Amino acid sequence: MKGKFQVFVSSTFMDLSFERDLVIKAILEMGHIPVGMEMFSAADEEQWNVIKKQIDQTDYYVVIVAHRYGSVDANGVSYTEKEYDYAVSQSIPTLGFILDDEVSWPKDKSEIDRAAIRKLKSFKEKVRLKPVSFWKNGEDLYGRCSIALMKAFNAYPREGWVRASQVQDAAAAREIVRLSAENAGLRDLLHSYEEAADTDAAIDKAIAVLRSNKRKISVWKTGSSGWDAGKEVTLYQIFEVLAPEMQVELALTEIARYTASNVLNIPTKDLRKTWPTPRNTIRSLLADLAALKCVEPSARRKPVSDKDEYWALSAFGAQLLAQMRRRRLERVESLTKIEHKADKDTTTDA
Repeated sequence: MKGKFQVFVSSTFMDLSFERDLVIKAILEMGHIPVGMEMFSAADEEQWNVIKKQIDQTDYYVVIVAHRYGSVDANGVSYTEKEYDYAVSQSIPTLGFILDDEVSWPKDKSEIDRAAIRKLKSFKEKVRLKPVSFWKNGEDLYGRCSIALMKAFNAYPREGWVRASQVQDAAAAREIVRLSAENAGLRDLLHSYEEAADTDAAIDKAIAVLRSNKRKISVWKTGSSGWDAGKEVTLYQIFEVLAPEMQVELALTEIARYTASNVLNIPTKDLRKTWPTPRNTIRSLLADLAALKCVEPSARRKPVSDKDEYWALSAFGAQLLAQMRRRRLERVESLTKIEHKADKDTTTDA
């Protein structure tokens, strides 16, 4: 009987999503069944037990490693390494695919924490104790995985799965179909949850950075012969005022005027018309906000005669603005509820 093998694919999630999808594609094109931790949530013991059961039913185990150690459990062990250790402990044939050290790799997909880097190095050394290949890009990984699996199928024969008609077990076939559909749905759901969690964490970090950084902005008032000292404000205050105006785009000259009148709260009539705030200061503020991925140069087309420079919110900046305003609205709602409760308690006491 010709069977289908179940192959468990393990890796860190966000940084290797594309590469893991290629490996899953390779497995499917070979006619076998891919499963992986992205179909589950490994955040608690109950879900970990589910993952162990999946590994127990797995015929072959594939692990993809690049430059991220990944999320860790309460003991500081990444879930990728935890899965690998369990597969080895169950004597499941394992195939390792490690990114070639000479390959250029994005910094945002690499560990910067020294402890995590040490753990990752140790994990790679562990993976090298079993059959391992070194890949350079997604297509290279796709090819190497296909070849390695074919060799493993011959070298380490496993039980696999067969059609219900071949074993007269229709119930088992229906269960495979159900689990496949359920796993696909769970993968999509988990992916959406992780994207939302990553965005919320990035927004919280951006808000903290904006609040903690202050800038002193000078002004040139009407009738003055030079720059006045102005005042010191946080990047949060600046972004909070400018962001609603930059949802489409805002010219650099308009940003300068708006900063003086609405961030520093100086009446427009008291400001000189041209550059009431220093051009270099405004450019520096925009550079800081751009470094936090809050704003970006506008991509909208302009007439050739328009020589001004335009800036707009980035996609992340729009999410950040929406979150800031939502939180403000929720605080107002919360205070209103407290006031209503206090009024009710006062009435009851009377």
